[in-house]
This record gives sequence, structure tokens and C-alpha cells, in this order.
Amino acid sequence: MQYPSLSAFLDSPGTALAKGPVAMIFVEDQVEVDSSIRHHLDSGFKSVLVFMPNAFDLAPDVADRVERIGHDIASGDSFIEAVNRVIEAAPGLWLYYCFNAEYLFFPFCETRTVGEMLAFHTEERRDAMLNYVVDLYAGDLDRHPEAVSLEDAHLDRSGYYALARKDPDNHNHPRERQLDFFGGLRWRYEEHIPVERRKIDRIALFRAKPGLELRADHTFNDEEYNTYACPWHHNLTAAVVSFRTAKALKRNPGSTFDIHTFKWHNSAPFEWHSRQLLDLGLMEPGQWF
Repeated sequence: MQYPSLSAFLDSPGTALAKGPVAMIFVEDQVEVDSSIRHHLDSGFKSVLVFMPNAFDLAPDVADRVERIGHDIASGDSFIEAVNRVIEAAPGLWLYYCFNAEYLFFPFCETRTVGEMLAFHTEERRDAMLNYVVDLYAGDLDRHPEAVSLEDAHLDRSGYYALARKDPDNHNHPRERQLDFFGGLRWRYEEHIPVERRKIDRIALFRAKPGLELRADHTFNDEEYNTYACPWHHNLTAAVVSFRTAKALKRNPGSTFDIHTFKWHNSAPFEWHSRQLLDLGLMEPGQWF
């Protein structure tokens, strides 16, 4: 189905918000739109909402399988506002959001669905899941000047770290079970990245409830949603592998001429498999075996 706006969709969502998990994909440009949608359809989401400008094209094999909603981030439409409106309309459903040229990976995703993972996560009394946004980039920028290539994708195998997340309402003491995570291209090229955009953690998977709101820093107004684990043991985490930062660095006139290659001694080809991310410590299986 195609809707001219989010309001039109919410007025008549059909069965799209009847059962979760539901994916929301925000299309910022025309790079790898179809592959991003196919990946998330194959991951087992019950519905996929695609927020994109009306002028963009969709491949026929995905157009009939998604709810297409008119939304233009480049013209000022807010993805935060859109997520929060869907939250309000879908209490109790597990939701997920990402952008085009981003791909969700979770432990054992080659043989298990996202719904199976979230069913287990719910049994552990968790309503949100920490996701690390892992930067991908093309190995050869001469062949791929926009830094995007599924066949030549690379990632950093080290250079990730975490710092305590301070609570300004409690004398800047560290928040319980919350950390700010850094690494990847946002760390290596931090001089080109605004301070508020350097973190790589995102609560991309969460269960909607009344009053819940997404904030600009990819956290929620319920602090328990922003924790990486429950108090008694480690929980599942997932990864969103993303070309978004590489694209931005190569498109930005202030950085593109300083970058001739993103590869360094800690680069590795991305294998498009959850095992690699697990081995690198970029997601955690918790108690799910």
C-alpha cells in the first residue's frame, strides 16, 4: 500500500500495526533502498513501513510487500516525530527503526527470525534492546566514490570503546547500566563529526507503550529502555551495520578531500554473517543459545 503521508497511514493502517515486530525504514537518499528493504523483510518483520519521498522509485518485488509512506527528511520531515507517532499508535508492539543502506544483524539471524529473538528477550522482562551501529565502507573509493558497496564492504575490527554515561540530574554520577559507545568511522574521523553525533549506540529495537518518546540522541525518555542489560545478567544485543557515516563523510565538502581511503590496518572485509560480529564483540547473545 502507498500513503501520501504518515497521517494518512495512521488513519487507516489496515493490518500493518496489528502484530509485531514492525520495522520502520527512513529513506534519506536513493542509495541501496531496495536491498535494505529486502534484508529486513527476510529478517522476519511482520510489517515494514518505508518512509520515503514520493519521487523515489521502489523495485517491483518490494513495493507490494511494504507500506510506503510519503516522508521527506531532506525537506525537513522528522524521523523522530514519525517514530513517536507510530509508538503512540502501536502500544505493546515491538518496533524497529533504521535508515536506508543499513542492515540489522542479531545473533543466529541466519537461522532464526527477529520475532523469535524478541520473544526470548520479552521472556527476560526486557522492553528494549541495545544496538551498536557498526560502520561499513567500500574498500576501494576510486571504484565506489560514494563509499557504498555491498560486495566490497569493510568494517573496523577494533577501536571500539565505552564511557560512563553521566546523569546531569544527579551531580553527573554515572547512570546505572548505561554507557556511551564509540568507534568506527565516527571515532577515526571525529574532527568531521559533531560531538553529539559521535556515539554508535542506538536503541533500535523497543516495545511501544503509552508516553514513550524517542529523543534526538537515539535514547528514550524511559531510562530503563536505555540500559544495555538487566540487573542480574547480560542480555541480547544486536548490530545495525551501516554505510550512513561513510556516505556522509564522502559527500561533505569539508571532509571528502581529506579521505582517499577508509581502509587502515584494522579493516576487515565484512562477511555479511552474524558470526563475524559475535566474534568481534559487536553484539552479545546473552542467555540465548
